[in-house]
Amino acid sequence: MFDDLKPHIADLRKRLTISTITVVVMFFFCFSFYEPILEWMMAPVKHALPVGTSMIAVEIQETFFTAMKVAFFAGFIISLPVIFWQLWLFLAPGLYDHEKKLVVPFVFFATLMFLLGASFAYYIVVPIGFDFLIAFGNSVVSVLPSIGKYVGFFTKLMIGFGIAFELPVITFFLAKIGIVNDQMLKDFFRYAVVLIFIISAILTPPDVISQVLMAAPLLILYGVSIYIAKVFNPAQKEEEEEE
Repeated sequence: MFDDLKPHIADLRKRLTISTITVVVMFFFCFSFYEPILEWMMAPVKHALPVGTSMIAVEIQETFFTAMKVAFFAGFIISLPVIFWQLWLFLAPGLYDHEKKLVVPFVFFATLMFLLGASFAYYIVVPIGFDFLIAFGNSVVSVLPSIGKYVGFFTKLMIGFGIAFELPVITFFLAKIGIVNDQMLKDFFRYAVVLIFIISAILTPPDVISQVLMAAPLLILYGVSIYIAKVFNPAQKEEEEEE
């Protein structure tokens, strides 16, 4: 049994190696101009800071490690097409020939949906969420966010929303190979609602507004996924043709 797994483990190692090398190369590329990337990352919350203030570095080494986080995050985003391409190549041996041809649409839409999720976080969730958190209690204390903590929150939100928005792409893939159908998703809906709010609570800052801003689009995407499963599941198509 282990011998049968050896080729798959070797292939997985190859795909992970290529993805890792790509991210590392992009990391060094982005590290050379991390400052404009950091400025872009701070832009959504600058207006919420008290007048005449800016983010601070609490520890001496915080700025350096923040620059590394920024470069890694940017390198990861730039590497997404390669990462998704390697993921598809790992899964391809278990697919039919006509399914293997979906590599380009898969890479394109997986990257697109991740960027849409990250953009939703950047333009809506981050400004609203941090505006609320910074404004709360500012009449009592002066809020001066740590740049390291902020970048940590920011990257967590962006990656979390990016992954969450992959739901329709994952559903399409699973429906295409006949693993899920629309009825299964409908039956699981009540549990999905609970899971979505739990995931939202984990991935967003500790305030209700941010959690709802993540849960709402996920519920919509779940509804879209039900439709996708109905349209692209081959067994579903055969049943409709027989009827």
